[in-house]
Amino acid sequence: MKQRYAVVVLFALIIASSMVSLTSYKATEELVTEDMNQALAKALDEQQSDVISADTIQVFNSHLQIEGLRGNAVLAVDTKKGFRPRPQVSTATILSLSDQRPAMVLWSMALLWGLFCMNRYRRSMTLGLYGGLTLQEGNFVDAKGCIVKLTPMQQQLMEMLWQSPKHQLSKAEICDALWPKKPDASETLYTLIRRLKPIIEEHSDLKIESDRGKSYGLKIK
Repeated sequence: MKQRYAVVVLFALIIASSMVSLTSYKATEELVTEDMNQALAKALDEQQSDVISADTIQVFNSHLQIEGLRGNAVLAVDTKKGFRPRPQVSTATILSLSDQRPAMVLWSMALLWGLFCMNRYRRSMTLGLYGGLTLQEGNFVDAKGCIVKLTPMQQQLMEMLWQSPKHQLSKAEICDALWPKKPDASETLYTLIRRLKPIIEEHSDLKIESDRGKSYGLKIK
C-alpha cells in the first residue's frame, strides 16, 4: 500500500471515530435534557413555586430517572426567561453517560494504524541508497529520481532481494515465495532473472549474480 493511501485510511478512521463519538454524545445529551426537564417540571409542580431552594434541588434529583445524573445535575437561574430555574449538567457528565465504546474501538484502530504507518515509513527510510537505487513507498528509484518500471513479479523479486540479509536469497526461497504451487519453477525463475538483469543494470550500479544456480543476489558492479 502506498504511503498516501495509508494516510487516507488513517484520516478515515479518525473521522469515523469522531463522528461515532459525537453521535453518541448528542443522543445522550437529548436523553439527559429530556430527563432533567421532566424532573424539574415535577419538582416545581410539587412545591408550586419557581423559587429554587435546597428542597427543590433534592426533589429535582429524586425525580431524575438516569442514575448517573443524580448529584451531578444542578439548577441555575435563567435570567432570559424571567428568572426561571434551568437544569444543567457538565459536558464531562454527558460524555461519561454516553456509550463511547464503538468510538474507542475506532480510536484504537486509528492509533494502531498510525503506529503501523510510522513504522512502515521509518522502515522504508532505512532501506536507503544501495548501488544507486533506493526503495521509496514501494517503488525503486534511481539516482536521477526516476521510478524504475518493473512488472509486478519483477518488483516482488527485487523487494525480496533488497530486504534480505546481504541482498541474497536461495533459489528455493525465491521459488517458494513466487510460485508456491509450482513443482519446478527453475525455468520460470531463469526467465524472470534474465529479463530483470538489463533493467537493473541500466538504472543502477547493481547486477544480479547467480551462485551456480543455487542462489541469486544483488551485487555492486
